[in-house]
Amino acid sequence: MSDLEILEKKGTDAVLRLRSNKLAAGKPFMINSKDLPSKQSYLEYPDGSINIVIVAADARSFEIIRKLSDKEAQSVRYGFNLL
Repeated sequence: MSDLEILEKKGTDAVLRLRSNKLAAGKPFMINSKDLPSKQSYLEYPDGSINIVIVAADARSFEIIRKLSDKEAQSVRYGFNLL
């Protein structure tokens, strides 16, 4: 395994731990995606639901664009290897 691959694995592992810790603590986890329009992100909640959101004007909350269906949420998790 090259140094770059090792570094990438460490980064991925750290993000997966952060996701797990946030969801276990009852907090949402933000997933940024180049597949969404600018300034939009996925926000995954401990109950398994995922919304598409933008950061609100106050920069302390989110405005929900729409809630994903269970099938869409599962597809997002699959696409980001979060299953």
